[in-house]
Amino acid sequence: MKQKILDIEALHKHYGKGISVTKALNGITFGVLEGEFLGIMGSSGSGKTTLLNCIATMIKPTAGRILLNGVDIGGFCGKNLAEYRGRKIGYLFQDFELLDNLTGRENILLPMDIHNMEAQEEEKRLQELADYLEITEVLNKFPAQMSGGQKQRVAAARALILKPEIILSDEPTGALDSRNAKSLMEKLSGLNETGKATILMVTHDANAASYCSRILFIRDGAIFHELRKDVQGESRENFYERILAVMAQLGGGSAHVL
Repeated sequence: MKQKILDIEALHKHYGKGISVTKALNGITFGVLEGEFLGIMGSSGSGKTTLLNCIATMIKPTAGRILLNGVDIGGFCGKNLAEYRGRKIGYLFQDFELLDNLTGRENILLPMDIHNMEAQEEEKRLQELADYLEITEVLNKFPAQMSGGQKQRVAAARALILKPEIILSDEPTGALDSRNAKSLMEKLSGLNETGKATILMVTHDANAASYCSRILFIRDGAIFHELRKDVQGESRENFYERILAVMAQLGGGSAHVL
């Protein structure tokens, strides 16, 4: 029986006051199981990125609770907050967010250096990830010398280097062409299936979402629909078609999803 690793309880995020208030999140509640690959989908302005940023503690919710392994992250500050951001979660950004003056190796190892990990452990973990993500040849290159796909795989290695309890991914294929997007999603899916990594991914891309085991569709800051993949008997292609059908309902037609 899988354990629940993340609990989102009646989460609200409001901007503005009085009649001009905007409810980006409107009492959203769900859980994430250990080893799950959960996708969050919705049209622009639905609240999906706000949700991810609340979990990452980039913004503070107006009300509700976020619990990681039963611990309310809303009470974190100082050392505990740094530990949560640095070691409990790994964040994969859409636009890579690599430091231009550091090599691929230095970008990946930056979290380990910040948290004073031993050099021997650093090198072992780096090599494991570089081999799996096929980025060995760019470890000594600077971001300007890398392709978009290579940058995103280096960013993925950085997010994974400290073996976080959950990986948060914001539109990871948004800046990639179809070939590199497919390659990245296959790598993330492999980490989930063989490495038992827990992944929470925000995406508008039905193709990327088809790699997930479950998808929550958000509309107006609340859950509109949920899809679960039949992991035993359903192909990714069939799951993709089901995703498209819900997206059409969500946006009033597939041409109006975004």
